[in-house]
Amino acid sequence: MPELLLNIDVPDLEPAVSFYCNALGLRVGRRFDGAAELLGSTAPIYLLAKPAGTPVCSSTEEKRRYERHWTPVHPDFVVPDLEQALGRAQAAGAVVEIGIREASWGRIANLCDPFGNGFCLLQFTGRGYDEIRL
Repeated sequence: MPELLLNIDVPDLEPAVSFYCNALGLRVGRRFDGAAELLGSTAPIYLLAKPAGTPVCSSTEEKRRYERHWTPVHPDFVVPDLEQALGRAQAAGAVVEIGIREASWGRIANLCDPFGNGFCLLQFTGRGYDEIRL
């Protein structure tokens, strides 16, 4: 089975390390040149320092930007207490985009980090996603 690693581009490494450690209770593992490994989730998270304005890849002319942007992939962090996690994330600098909502599987809040990357906080209730399993 493949192992999952999550990489998040950020414009400046140290403020990003501070945000993710304070917002989500993660801790620094290894440090690399221009990168930091964060531990404490079910998959390691690697923050990668990539300056604004640099190319996102060689096949497009699109450049990295760190104002709020849309991406089809975002991390969801499952937490035991959504209100507590939301307060912690906001205190660290997260912006709430859509507040707490209820669903048959649990509760969710949509946020973005100070670097424009979206993420969600989830609190499962009952059987979690099995509540909506087909």
